[in-house]
Amino acid sequence: MISKLKVHDLKKVFLEFFYYIHIDLKEVYFMAFLRNCAMGIAIGSVAILPGISSGIFCVIFGIYEKLIDSILNFFKYPKKNFKFLLPIIIGIFIGVFIFSNLINYFLVKFPIQTKSIFIGLILGSIPSLIKETNKTFKFKSSYFIYAILAFIIGIVSVFIEKNNSFNLENQSFSYIYLILSGFLMSAGVIIPGVSSTVILMILRVYPSYLSSISSLYFPTLIPIGIGLGLGSFILMKATNFLLKKYYTQTFYTIIGFTLGSIFVLLPNVQPDLNGLICIICISIGCLIINLFKD
Repeated sequence: MISKLKVHDLKKVFLEFFYYIHIDLKEVYFMAFLRNCAMGIAIGSVAILPGISSGIFCVIFGIYEKLIDSILNFFKYPKKNFKFLLPIIIGIFIGVFIFSNLINYFLVKFPIQTKSIFIGLILGSIPSLIKETNKTFKFKSSYFIYAILAFIIGIVSVFIEKNNSFNLENQSFSYIYLILSGFLMSAGVIIPGVSSTVILMILRVYPSYLSSISSLYFPTLIPIGIGLGLGSFILMKATNFLLKKYYTQTFYTIIGFTLGSIFVLLPNVQPDLNGLICIICISIGCLIINLFKD
């Protein structure tokens, strides 16, 4: 009788323990879902803004490598990858179709504060990126060459954007041209620091792309989406190969592109009140990104 009671009590304790563990796990998954969704919103929000690469946000949130691996190896671990990708994809759609206009509003109304926060997000992510990169392989001074070259390419792309007047009139294009535009646009989605909007501006497609998003005009969005999907898949394969074979060199190149993108956002401020506001907002950006990483 005593042994039966002990077994019963022990069973009850175990059931209660696993019940609370289950509740805690649900809360953990829910918080992870919200966190990934918020990151997706941030990535989507900047996707259509000129000069800002959505790939940079994948890097600064520390999900760049995992995101590529989850997409390419989706069917290898479908349940795990689905849980990771779903909130990010939902967030990206919310960001593109809702929050991008809000970000654009803040960039127009409060350019110094908004750009400074973006700079803070980038700068705040660099130490952890370097630490993560050097954790796997021993650091060599030659790795800086990759970062410097990528940094220079980033600055040159900023110079091209700011010193060329692009045709911003709405035009009609063939489906083949739109597919090709989407294919080339994928470089700005996958490669951090390379702006997809600048690529579309050079191809004269950006105004049509922007108006098609706001009005959900699928005859333009579908062919661009086809080209974007195809190009993204090829570039992700190439990036995944480089990360596996030349991990440190590739990540230092990514860091260089990421740092180069700061010059797109750099506000023209003097050492006055605006300069102080700029420093405060950069600090806020650094704090936000570190909260996300924690």
